[in-house]
Amino acid sequence: MSAPSELYGSDAYAPSEIAQRIESVGVTKARLATLPLLMLGLLAGAFIGLGAMLFVLVKSDASLGFAASAILGGLVFSLGLLLVVVAGAELFTGNNLLAMAWADGRISSAELLRNWVLVCLANFCGAAGLAVLVFASGHTDLNDGAIGQHVVKIALAKQELPLWQAFFRGVLCNVLVCMAVWMAMAGRSVVDKTVAVIPPTMAFVAAGFEHSIANMYLMPLAMLLQHFGPASLAATTPVTWSGLLGNLLPVIAGNLVGGSVLVGLTYYVIYGRKPRA
Repeated sequence: MSAPSELYGSDAYAPSEIAQRIESVGVTKARLATLPLLMLGLLAGAFIGLGAMLFVLVKSDASLGFAASAILGGLVFSLGLLLVVVAGAELFTGNNLLAMAWADGRISSAELLRNWVLVCLANFCGAAGLAVLVFASGHTDLNDGAIGQHVVKIALAKQELPLWQAFFRGVLCNVLVCMAVWMAMAGRSVVDKTVAVIPPTMAFVAAGFEHSIANMYLMPLAMLLQHFGPASLAATTPVTWSGLLGNLLPVIAGNLVGGSVLVGLTYYVIYGRKPRA
């Protein structure tokens, strides 16, 4: 009997094969030793921060129209997820797909929660650490300080976002992020993975949806700029730790629902659930 990929006329893995690969990878991720798990989490946070850094660079160019800056900003942000998928790192939002291995009984609830908690904390450290390096480098002074001004503008908008909007933007964001990871698992080459990752990533960024790890870079960077940067930024409404937490809690919850439920568990029901005898 022909393999599913042959039946579909493609050398990519078929959806049912992707589901099996996602579950197998999920088991490995859930049982990864603590030190490499944390280090890979640090890398992922920094990788997403690099994508967010390029996004702000594009958005700070006043010569671009709204749609052009949104689409181009989403395109360059894709660097972050590409680095995670191709170079290898542990990203909380992508790891929401571990819900498939959990639903199939291949990992325990404790293993699932351990991965999510440790990776999320490591992502925060990596993203915030990159924010410190970017601030120290003077990158935010480029374009006559427009980059720094835009970082603060974006962070304040996130801080003021109503809770339910933050939650549902988080849901929609991680549906697209996890679809990008899902489709990347179909590929057999770096080119395949690149083609799979860019469109969904570009879509969620251009649409203004909320990615918790990107926010872990943008909001700490805004706080650094307001405390140690130009006086003009210090005079603006402050971005606070309580504001950061008020954004991250609903966004993380939304990311979890979008990635683990709407993508992971949905595909588990389709491809992974064992039929009743």
